[in-house]
Amino acid sequence: MFATLLLQAATNESFMSYLFPVAIAVVLYFFMIRPQQRKAAEAKKFRESIGKGATVVTIGGLHGKVVDLTDEAVIIEVDRGTKLKFDRSAIAREVKPAKDSVKDTVA
Repeated sequence: MFATLLLQAATNESFMSYLFPVAIAVVLYFFMIRPQQRKAAEAKKFRESIGKGATVVTIGGLHGKVVDLTDEAVIIEVDRGTKLKFDRSAIAREVKPAKDSVKDTVA
């Protein structure tokens, strides 16, 4: 009888000792790995959808307008006549042009 109780306690304890690491792995997956994968997929989709005429910002903070595209690179015009070539992976985000605001004049 005593041996049976010891064997049962050992099996319950071994199950509990595996439960905590498995729970930690599940939490890490859902709170760290899965969101990072989703963010990377969204960034890849964005970089593939960039088109000519889009105003973009690079990961270095450079603002410009896309004038030419290839599969791996984007050519951005940063000033009249100044064009720079970047990898598509260097494009961080697209900037929507601001609407022209009407300035109030003080008489």
